[in-house]
Amino acid sequence: MSRNDFGLRFGEPKQYYGNVPDGRQALSNGGRARDKQPPKTKKYFRSTKSGAGMTKAGVARYRRENPGSKLKTAVTGKVKAGSKAAKRRKSFCARSAGQMKKFPKAAKDPNSRLRQARRRWKC
Repeated sequence: MSRNDFGLRFGEPKQYYGNVPDGRQALSNGGRARDKQPPKTKKYFRSTKSGAGMTKAGVARYRRENPGSKLKTAVTGKVKAGSKAAKRRKSFCARSAGQMKKFPKAAKDPNSRLRQARRRWKC
């Protein structure tokens, strides 16, 4: 059987062992490990009924575990038009509108996490 430029047989998955160049531990199949999210407890994530999304404590824990993260909580209050918070809200609403198209079943259900989050963000 012939081998490619990497010394692997054709059709054989590329294997990595040890650390990748940026210092993170690589997965054996060549993918990257996903950032760890805080456990899905009441302390870190809101229930669907209370608007879904992460709590302030959840965001703080995520940022501690992932230095350099810019994760923030939802923009829920009244904001000045054109402010940074207003732009974040507009961006979230646009992204979640795309989710409404992608998941019509969730879009129809008023109690879905998607709809509750949009309501909390005032979309």
